[in-house]
Amino acid sequence: MAARLRVRVIPRARKSEIAGWRDDALVVRLTASPVQGAANRLLVRFLAKQLNLRPADISIVSGETARNKVLHLEGLSPEELRERLPGV
Repeated sequence: MAARLRVRVIPRARKSEIAGWRDDALVVRLTASPVQGAANRLLVRFLAKQLNLRPADISIVSGETARNKVLHLEGLSPEELRERLPGV
């Protein structure tokens, strides 16, 4: 069982937080800069904590170097994802 999640990342924010939804993508503000994959690593750790998953269960399927990303969430059904995320 797995789910896909579209994410829009805003790097260099004051604090890491989920900022809601925009155009069917979860907006996530992160304190890390996008240099050398720091924002991607923080995104995975941050969402793992928020969704009660292991960081190893989250992978970036597309958008490795872009603000818009698609994540693969292993061990979480689409229904469970909707339950765990705010504003769905």
